Amino acid sequence: MPQPPELPEIGVRVSLRYLRAPGSEPPMGDVIGHLVETGPLVRVRSADGVVHECRHADVLYVRRLTDRPVKNSAIRSVEHAAALAWPGSEHRWLDGWLLRAGPGADLAANSAVPLDMFAHTSTIPAIIDWYAERDLPPTLAVPERLLRLREDIPALHETRTLVRELSAETPAVQVVLTAEPTLDWPTDIPVDVLTAVVDGEVVFASIPGVALGRGAVTEGSDGTRWLGLTAVRVAADRRRQGHGRAICAALQAWGQEHGATRGYAQVPNSDPGVFAFFEAVGFAGQHRTRYLDAVDLG
Repeated sequence: MPQPPELPEIGVRVSLRYLRAPGSEPPMGDVIGHLVETGPLVRVRSADGVVHECRHADVLYVRRLTDRPVKNSAIRSVEHAAALAWPGSEHRWLDGWLLRAGPGADLAANSAVPLDMFAHTSTIPAIIDWYAERDLPPTLAVPERLLRLREDIPALHETRTLVRELSAETPAVQVVLTAEPTLDWPTDIPVDVLTAVVDGEVVFASIPGVALGRGAVTEGSDGTRWLGLTAVRVAADRRRQGHGRAICAALQAWGQEHGATRGYAQVPNSDPGVFAFFEAVGFAGQHRTRYLDAVDLG
């Protein structure tokens, strides 16, 4: 008897088909929802709140879905804007991929992302060569549904993208906006990466000694002007006092002044606290991005 398919982690939205109890009509069941248990017994909560369950041994098929229903074009729009807002200190377009290099920065600034609908895996050998010339590992940032790949490719890292319509909210405390990062900014992100943006504008928000955040307005592939929130940080002893919310409110106001209508944040899947913070300030999860070693696909 074939082995049942491997299941994603709890919390992922899936489409799942399973065998029902002998004699049932129809003999198979289908459910779309979020995984809430993945042991010998599998439970999936559908959008109406009903929890469907079956044995893992009876699962016939499972497919990961985005956090909520969304068109590919919507994913491409925000990912295009996000890549232009965090392009590293050097970038290059290659066959629908944006290649980014930012030595000393995070994976996002040192990865290639497929943004054109015709981007293909045939470009990967050239991507590997481009990063080799810079003594950097060839990392791919692959958003859900923008490039068809095997699910079993091991991920180096995974992020979740949250989105929202921008709203006008007055910060509860005074927030300082500057064109360059101030001395408060941590040194773990190189300045040339922090200030880099392609065909857009960037600003740095701070509550001196307490909180900070970066905002960038860039255009998506469909013409939508997006505000990206990155590097939002609050001093450990000042958290849960509204300072992070104030930073986000000030950046939203700045983004609206610069023509943005929608906002996004990209957070590590391994940090549910950060995800919960952005949910609390009005963002909603949309899709995930997997960071992969290009050599595993070559």
